[in-house]
Amino acid sequence: MRTPLHMVTDNLRHQARNALLGRRRYPFVLMLEPLYTCNLACLGCAVERHTGKLRDRLPVSECLDAVRVSEAPVVSICGGEPTIYPELPELISGIIARRRHIYLCTNALLLDTKVFDRVPPNRRLTLNVHLDGMRETHDYVCARDGVFDKAIEMIRAAKERGYHVTTNTTVFKETRIDEVEELCRFLRDLDIDGMLISPGYQYESVDRDIFLTRQDTERKFRRILEIADEYKLTSTPMFLEFAAGLRDYSCSPWSTVTRTPLGWKGPCYLIGKRHYATYEEFWEETDWDYWESRQDALCTNCAMHSGFEASVVREVRKSPRDALRLAAWHLSG
Repeated sequence: MRTPLHMVTDNLRHQARNALLGRRRYPFVLMLEPLYTCNLACLGCAVERHTGKLRDRLPVSECLDAVRVSEAPVVSICGGEPTIYPELPELISGIIARRRHIYLCTNALLLDTKVFDRVPPNRRLTLNVHLDGMRETHDYVCARDGVFDKAIEMIRAAKERGYHVTTNTTVFKETRIDEVEELCRFLRDLDIDGMLISPGYQYESVDRDIFLTRQDTERKFRRILEIADEYKLTSTPMFLEFAAGLRDYSCSPWSTVTRTPLGWKGPCYLIGKRHYATYEEFWEETDWDYWESRQDALCTNCAMHSGFEASVVREVRKSPRDALRLAAWHLSG
């Protein structure tokens, strides 16, 4: 299967439960950022995500409380670089004990010293490694030589140790799609468990002209859509068609909620208009109708999976054809 069966069934149960409760909006994923400390300063990353002090990290208790109140079946541990978080083994074991699925989003540089032999493989744990191209491109984006080679070394070691390993690739303005395909072929040969390819988002704190316009995204993702069936991409066919400009969706900003050292970030993972002290304040005070509409200038060029994969799920119920396509996609790969 393209997605582990236990993850699919847990997500379906989550959707059914919320439907029975009459909820139209509810989180699918908790983006948990326990720290804003990183060992890299990648060109496309929001400045605040790699300039924080380790002393300002979230305690494990607050991280687990965020898991509880969000009720999301999937927790993406990011940051910052989560392998720097000193209490990472305790945090991961606590989330698994609560029967959530974890994506540990990492540059992989510290897996051998911070994860291997400290955090055992588990069917609820996925190591999600950031790779934005082949060696020259990835090292350039990460602003450091040798990052690509170390990440590949760690991917190989993780696979040998029995971890479930996926990759996350961001497409920028200068990204060549033939290099993305080269990376997909390379990762397929490593027997990678899944590849996420997503258009980059223009963070307000990044002033480099490296991000895609909506037209750029559509042009590049039409080619990605053409090759999608050849590789184990984790984006749904409908999302790829949306990114390619072949269908349209409203946003689902509420589907991916974010807890950071500054509080609950609103309205979404990408846009930090405000940080809230409590989940209740965040949920009740965010104008979801406004942000769903994509009318804000900050939404003009956004086609991120974090806002639109839940829209695919929301709309697929209206189309038996799309429902069958989605089921077939899950069973493939």
